[in-house]
Amino acid sequence: MPELPEVEIVVRCLNRLLPGRTILAAELRRPRLAPDISTRSFASRLRNSRILTVQRRGKFILFGLDNKRTLITHLRMSGRFMLLDPEQEDPTFAHAVFHLDCEERLVFRDQRHFGLMKVVDSKKLFETKDLAKLAPEPFSDEFSVEYLTRVLKVSKRNIKQLLLDQTKVCGVGNIYASEALFIAGVNPRKFGYQVSRPKIATLRDSIRQVMEETLLFGNDIEINRENIGGGIYGAAPDIDWHVYGREGKPCQRCGRPIVRIVQSGRSTYFCRTCQRK
Repeated sequence: MPELPEVEIVVRCLNRLLPGRTILAAELRRPRLAPDISTRSFASRLRNSRILTVQRRGKFILFGLDNKRTLITHLRMSGRFMLLDPEQEDPTFAHAVFHLDCEERLVFRDQRHFGLMKVVDSKKLFETKDLAKLAPEPFSDEFSVEYLTRVLKVSKRNIKQLLLDQTKVCGVGNIYASEALFIAGVNPRKFGYQVSRPKIATLRDSIRQVMEETLLFGNDIEINRENIGGGIYGAAPDIDWHVYGREGKPCQRCGRPIVRIVQSGRSTYFCRTCQRK
């Protein structure tokens, strides 16, 4: 599943292509993509609306429209946006199609069928349950050491689970959790309340660091209109991760082999020596 930096890169690419464009018509071809609205209402709420902005909150993509509505999208496992010319055919798994001016089409393709869309009134955008429950953005002032300390000190869950909880730490997924814990030198099996205050401060900084590194990597990816922002998804093998996907390989700090354990059904990679505490 794309994590916050990948979604941010998709948003940046969409922002270079869409603001000012008009949605002449919208088709919801897979009703379960937008379960809270009928296909007819989906089309009518978006018809003849102009795209003003494309923004992000957590892993959600927010299309701000001039009709005072916002289209919320979550890519989930395999959601992709494509901008197609009139002569190009719709791909398989085209679950939503937005007919734009200049005869182009913005297509949402989702092979795994896990994507999500909602159309909401913009003035109530951040009251919707999906956004209202999200934790502070990791680069915001609200995501302070004090905030993270309050979250961790009352929790009896392991720190890896906490980092993946979007209501506690926003935007972190499986890759970044393993990487941030390694950089901070925190054992992923520790419970939240066991992490020391100095380590919490280091962990907050390491979460930001690993995200910043991926965002910088994404600056070199060119826009592919048939997979907007998607170049970053295939970039993982090219990123020099500290521990993720490196089971059995030597730790970059101490040389001991990286190990993999399973926590809540997800792989966690870490160094037993460098992350003893």
